[in-house]
Amino acid sequence: MVVASGFSKEMSIRKRIANIYNKREENFPSLREYNDYLEEVEDMIFNLIEGIEVPAIEAKIAQYQRENAEQIMIAQARKAEEYAAALAASKGQSTQSDGDALGQCLQAGSSTGSQGHYAPAIAGGIAQPRPTQPLPVESIPDMLGGEYEDDETMKLRIEKAAKAGGWSSEISRKRALEEAFGSLWV
Repeated sequence: MVVASGFSKEMSIRKRIANIYNKREENFPSLREYNDYLEEVEDMIFNLIEGIEVPAIEAKIAQYQRENAEQIMIAQARKAEEYAAALAASKGQSTQSDGDALGQCLQAGSSTGSQGHYAPAIAGGIAQPRPTQPLPVESIPDMLGGEYEDDETMKLRIEKAAKAGGWSSEISRKRALEEAFGSLWV
């Protein structure tokens, strides 16, 4: 289980750093500067995972958070708006364009309460976008993009997928019998 705990440690560090250092290529004048930024972020992640110069890196992260708090909040709000737009698009609903929705959210400073808009909330000294209304559980898609299904539908879908892949319960039964009787006659 050492590998699993190391992996979860790395993923939690990557998530935390990605929420803070969340600039995109369009935020930089050249590709070279963007690649340098990404390399610096990856170096910090590696050093945090390996435990190298952790206090210095944490101080650097805290300083970056203080200096770029507004940019971090805007980037997180943009990411949330893009997710909401993608979710609405996957359901076939019409939605505002990303720029319009983000502009309204940023101009108002807080959400008007409509679904997909986010209001900033202070958490740990850094403003974090928070949803103003929770999404109903029925509207959240599963990992494959479909809606949640009941047990019966899920069993049927699994059974159809197994048959489409060429597998059937007869194959495993036949193999088990062949192995059992094959070992008796040796």
